[in-house]
Amino acid sequence: MEEINVKQLESRIITNSPQNISKGNINVENKNFQHILDRIKANQEEIKFSKHALERMDGRKIELSTDEADKLNKAVEKAEKKGVKDALILMGDKAFIASIKNRTIITTVDREGLRDNVFTNIDGAVII
Repeated sequence: MEEINVKQLESRIITNSPQNISKGNINVENKNFQHILDRIKANQEEIKFSKHALERMDGRKIELSTDEADKLNKAVEKAEKKGVKDALILMGDKAFIASIKNRTIITTVDREGLRDNVFTNIDGAVII
């Protein structure tokens, strides 16, 4: 997925100046464009779940409350601030492996899966 550079988008704001009207450009109010930028930024800050993680959650009957999803998002933010690339996030009786750079949960493990399990290819852990 290609990253969106907000500064590049801001430079493309179309104003209602006579110069733009004479060129025949479509006019968009700045506040509408700012709304679009805010939505893009919010989407970049939200965590995503890979197809594999969703399948594991379904198969293991793992559900997340809104509060747990918020905690998971904060855990990703903490790991990101520490420079972690791939993290194990432990939350109660659930574990998540996350790609911090992509803000994506790669897989999930329930209480049964935590027993006698070895987690590899991580460079940090967050316990919440």
